[in-house]
Amino acid sequence: MTLKFNEDGYPYEDLIEENKKLESKIKELDNSLSIALDINDKYQRDNKKLKDQARAAEGETTIIKGIGMNSPEMRALQKEVVELKTDLARVKEDHQYDNLVHQKELESLRKK
Repeated sequence: MTLKFNEDGYPYEDLIEENKKLESKIKELDNSLSIALDINDKYQRDNKKLKDQARAAEGETTIIKGIGMNSPEMRALQKEVVELKTDLARVKEDHQYDNLVHQKELESLRKK
């Protein structure tokens, strides 16, 4: 503040100049506040989107876990795998038996 003197020589503070400075500072702070509020809004929207995406991913994970090993489809596939393994073992045994039979036939033909 600057001291000034009136017509009678008494000192007084220049409140008008101080008031202008304060109004300028208020405008500056108001602009800063509006910028900060805009940034805050943007981050809150981004945060909501991320929370929604996380919630959706958790839901999908829960569904996948629920379907997993206990689903009718999975049980049917496991049953089919067991049947195919059994069939494969049977075919291997048949093949091995056929090889032995053919080997004996070859040996008997060679002896003649």
